[in-house]
Amino acid sequence: MKQHNLTKNRPWAWIPTLYFAEGVPYVAVMTISVIMFKRFGLSNTDIALYTSWLYLPWTLKFLWSPFVDLLKTKRWWIVTMQLLIGACLAGVAFSLPTPQWFQYSMAFFWLMAFSSATHDIAADGFYMLGLNDKDQAFFVGIRNTFYRLAMISGQGLLIILAGSLESIDLQKMAEQQADNAIVRLFYPIIERMGTIPFAWMVTFLLMALLFVAFGFYHKRQLPYPAVDQPRSDQRIADIFKAIGYTFTSFFKKEHSVLAIAFLLFYRFSEAQLLKLSSPFLLDDRAVGGLGLSTAAVGTVYGVVGVIALILGGILGGIAVSRHGLKKWIWPMVLCLTLPNITSVYFAYALPESLWIINAGVAFEQFGYGFGFTAYTIFMLHFSKGEHQTAHYAFCTAFMALGMMLPGMFAGALQEWMGYQHFFIYVMVCALVPIFLVALLYPKLKHDAL
Repeated sequence: MKQHNLTKNRPWAWIPTLYFAEGVPYVAVMTISVIMFKRFGLSNTDIALYTSWLYLPWTLKFLWSPFVDLLKTKRWWIVTMQLLIGACLAGVAFSLPTPQWFQYSMAFFWLMAFSSATHDIAADGFYMLGLNDKDQAFFVGIRNTFYRLAMISGQGLLIILAGSLESIDLQKMAEQQADNAIVRLFYPIIERMGTIPFAWMVTFLLMALLFVAFGFYHKRQLPYPAVDQPRSDQRIADIFKAIGYTFTSFFKKEHSVLAIAFLLFYRFSEAQLLKLSSPFLLDDRAVGGLGLSTAAVGTVYGVVGVIALILGGILGGIAVSRHGLKKWIWPMVLCLTLPNITSVYFAYALPESLWIINAGVAFEQFGYGFGFTAYTIFMLHFSKGEHQTAHYAFCTAFMALGMMLPGMFAGALQEWMGYQHFFIYVMVCALVPIFLVALLYPKLKHDAL
């Protein structure tokens, strides 16, 4: 019998990196792609529509989640998907200099979204198999923290890198060719491609290398829970029967209709705002935007904003682990929705000070981080029981659908309304999750984590 020398569960050795790896492809598909397409000249309507469709694999992942539950081990799925994601990131990188850059990059984004959704199923299932209930509650804040750190690296540091590479002075490089071998090597490439495609190609290649490293690291560091066993010996008929039972058992859970409505609409206002936040910062002031550079957007949303998001998530996890979800769900839904007033202020005041912009974004994102904790805990609580991996995948699928549908039309609404009226409309949409919490609150148990 093969012996593994890493059978001991050491959560700090794998939870941070696992959820960092879970966050990077999501932010690449949902956020980095938005900024990249904006820099390549697509309209807000097209950006919101096409990138929202990329939510579809996360929406439909419940269809193949039972196979992840039944075939191979979740450990195997995690490592395999990480290597496939690395290949997809490289595919995006090499497609950008081509004439068909949009079609090719979207194809690789689609494959990356599918791989990432499958990785999420396996990672979340592995999390629940590898930790007891108390540790799951404790590490919620940790996993959310490193998921958000992926956002700092993705929409922060990597965007800053891309913005810096975009600003390469080709004339200056041409003058330096005679004296610098590195400049001589890269100048013809950058001149032929253009600074914007080159900048984003380098950015995606770095992410590709990161995921190859993740794949090899987790192959070595992930533990081997006794309950994480392959079940590939089952007959196909039994598998489909299990899928049917898994699917129907989810909808037979207590208060399932209300729970699904909560999953769909808790982030209703955020889903629409998220698609336009970066375009709003990048758009010229003449059309109602703030006119920031790519690097500045990376700093504002990707560093300052995500740090605030992380702090909110940590405090939210601590609060719920100590006092339970019922005590904190009202403060959390208000923290998730009311800070959207910041965007209204930005649209009307058009502040030029980066201090004011950073402070407003930090306030907004802290609220999102704190408020999202209730969502995570609710999904963990609602998915408990038999087939919890698949049921958690159903929960996250409804969450993805709740982000996908409103986001698809957000760009068109913004271009029709203008930024000012659009952000007011988003504030009105905040009444929807508040109403749902009012309905859900009496159903929550006091000891629900």
